[in-house]
Amino acid sequence: MRDYCITTDSNSDIPQDYAEAFHTTIIPQYYSFGDTVYGDERQMPPEKFYERMKNGALPQSQACNPAVIESRFRSLLDQGMDIIHISFSSALSGSYNNVCMVAGELSEQYPGAKITVIDSLNVSLGETLMVLRANFLKKGGYPYEKTVEALEEFKKHIHVQFTVNDLFHLQRGGRVSKTVAVVGSALNLKPFLYVTAEGGLASAGTVRGRKKSLRALIDRMKETLEAKPDVSMPVGIVHGNCPDDAAFIADIIKEELGFTDIIINEISPSIGTHAGPGAIGIIYYGQVK
Repeated sequence: MRDYCITTDSNSDIPQDYAEAFHTTIIPQYYSFGDTVYGDERQMPPEKFYERMKNGALPQSQACNPAVIESRFRSLLDQGMDIIHISFSSALSGSYNNVCMVAGELSEQYPGAKITVIDSLNVSLGETLMVLRANFLKKGGYPYEKTVEALEEFKKHIHVQFTVNDLFHLQRGGRVSKTVAVVGSALNLKPFLYVTAEGGLASAGTVRGRKKSLRALIDRMKETLEAKPDVSMPVGIVHGNCPDDAAFIADIIKEELGFTDIIINEISPSIGTHAGPGAIGIIYYGQVK
């Protein structure tokens, strides 16, 4: 019986130590400042990336490269591995379709191999939670098909709630109108957004002021947790170069909700291009969306 591995993309924001522990192959997502493209061999530290945005530079995001996907998948297939790939939401990027296209072509060339591309319908550490779950199941002896089936159910429970500090980055990405951005910024309104069951973004309103927006994230988490949440499940917190706010939220989640496994990481630049400096989100296992 062939062994299988779990792969994902860099939009998963998977921490380096987790990626190394699970030998996770990561498909890079790209972004650019002007003609300079980053995302694979060429990297920019997140703090430098967000500093450039604060100073007015406007990056652009790009989908994953089919040639890179093929190279990395082929390397695994040549080792006799089947692949379960956990992808960034298809509703927010063309990367899912790129991976599916390459997977289909390679399946014809490796007729004995299995390649499944799972549309996470989530972003950032929402993908990472699926990677962790998949490796947990694999270690527990789950066969390939059962792991895929379990992940398809698991993803329905993943919640991604976030807020941003600057509405103009959402406006650039077409998420809010210019009028909303101008008026909201003048009134110090902070939007509260979430990832829908279909993998897109939706708004749950606004609050005035940064601290209230952070508190709103936690209140929404409380509302959408299961009746008796499993506090051993990991909770993800991602931020756009605002570690103090991430620590503030982590402390409240530990004290008020009892979760102890908190994963904190910076939002990758390919996502931060749209969210901007000061964006912060909570990712967790809750009620079915």
